[in-house]
Amino acid sequence: MTARTRPVRLTDLTAARVALGRSGASLPTTAALAFALDHARARDAVHRPADVDGLEGALRDRRLATLRVESAATDRLTYLARPDLGRQLAEPSRNLLARARPRATVDLAVVIADGLSSRALDYAPALLDALLPDLATDGWSLAPVVIAQQARVALGDEVGLLLDARLTLLLVGERPGLSSPDSLGAYITYAPRPGRTDAERNCVSNIRPAGLPPADAAAKIAWLLRQALKGRMTGVALKDESPTGPSLVDGGDAARLAPRE
Repeated sequence: MTARTRPVRLTDLTAARVALGRSGASLPTTAALAFALDHARARDAVHRPADVDGLEGALRDRRLATLRVESAATDRLTYLARPDLGRQLAEPSRNLLARARPRATVDLAVVIADGLSSRALDYAPALLDALLPDLATDGWSLAPVVIAQQARVALGDEVGLLLDARLTLLLVGERPGLSSPDSLGAYITYAPRPGRTDAERNCVSNIRPAGLPPADAAAKIAWLLRQALKGRMTGVALKDESPTGPSLVDGGDAARLAPRE
C-alpha cells in the first residue's frame, strides 16, 4: 500500500497573496496581520538609511577601492518627492569624481546605490565576489567602486562619464514589493552619459536569495557585460542569449517589467 502524498496547493507555488481564505466578509486574522507586517517591512526598506560604513568596509576587505557620492537630493523626503534630483550628482560629489578620473579609459565602473531599498545592498558584496574574478580573467579594468546615496538609476550615467568608463554596472535597491522588500537590481549601460534612457540599458532584476541568487545573477551580468563591450551596445539592441537562459527582463523592457528603482 503506497502512502498518500499531499496534493500540491497553489500557495506552495507562489509567494503572491492567493487562497487567503475568509472570515465572514473579511480576511482571516492571520492573513490580515501578515499583510500588515509585509507592508511595514516594505516601508522600512524605503526609509531605513543604508549602512554605508558597513558596505564600504566589506568592499575594502575585498581590496576594492571605494568612493562615496551623494545625489542632488539632500534628504530622504526630497529624494522620494523629486526623482529628478536623485538622477543628478551633488556638486561636491561631481568634483570628487572629476579628481578621481583614471588616467586611461576603464572598462567598467561599478556603482552601488541605495535606491528604494537599503536592505538590498546586503547582497552586493556577494554578487561582486562572483562577478569581478570572472571579469578579471579577461583583464577587465575597473574604476573605484562608487557608493551612491539618495540615488536613482540614471545617476550611474554621470558617474560613468566622469570616471571615463566604457560601461557602468549600477546595483540599486528596487522598489519593495509586499513579498520582496530586499530586491536588488543591476542596470548595465554602454557609453554612459547623462540623457541615456531605459531603452539603452539592460536590467537583471529581483536579485536576492528568494529570487535570483547573487551567484546566478553574476553569471548573467558577466555575459551581458562581455556582449555589451564586444558589440558596443546595450538596451533593446542587446538580448540575453546566455547559456543560463533568458534574463528576467531584456533591454528596453526594464521600464515595463522590472520593479522601478
